[in-house]
Amino acid sequence: MHSYHERLFAPPLWWITGALTMFTFGAIVWTGFDLGITIAVFAALFCVLAAFLLNWGRATIEVVPGELRAAHATLPLAQAGDVVALDEAQASAMRGPRADPRAHLLIRPYLRYAVYVQVTAPDAATPYWLIATRRPAELAEAIELCRPSARRDGSSVG
Repeated sequence: MHSYHERLFAPPLWWITGALTMFTFGAIVWTGFDLGITIAVFAALFCVLAAFLLNWGRATIEVVPGELRAAHATLPLAQAGDVVALDEAQASAMRGPRADPRAHLLIRPYLRYAVYVQVTAPDAATPYWLIATRRPAELAEAIELCRPSARRDGSSVG
C-alpha cells in the first residue's frame, strides 16, 4: 500500500521549449546539406531531447509505511526527524546558499517546491534529504502519517 506516490515527469512546456531549441539547432546544422542528412540531424537531436527529458522524469517519490523512497534511495522513517514543507523561497535557499554538500538531494529545475526531511540517525552520512515535489504539503503529511508505524516496529531512534 502506498501512502504517497509522485512521479517527477518533465512538464509539457519543457518538451515544447526543448523541441523548439532542437529545431533551431537542427536548422543551423542542416544548412547546406541534402535531405537525408537533414532528416538524420533532426532525428538525432529529437532523440537526445527525448532521452534527456524521459530520464529526468523517471524519478519517483513514494512514502509507504515505514520508509521514504526518493528515486533509488530509501530512508527508514524511524530515522526521520523534522519534516518541513518548503515554499519556493525556502526551497531555493536550501538548493543554493544554505545547502549542505552532504545532503541527499532529489531536485528538478522545473519543480519549485520541496520537502526537507532531517535525518536523525547518529551514523548517517547525510544530515537531511531535500526532495522536490509538486505537492509539498501532501508529501510532508504522508511522511508524518507513516512515521508512527515505523517507530512502533521497534526501530525507533534512541
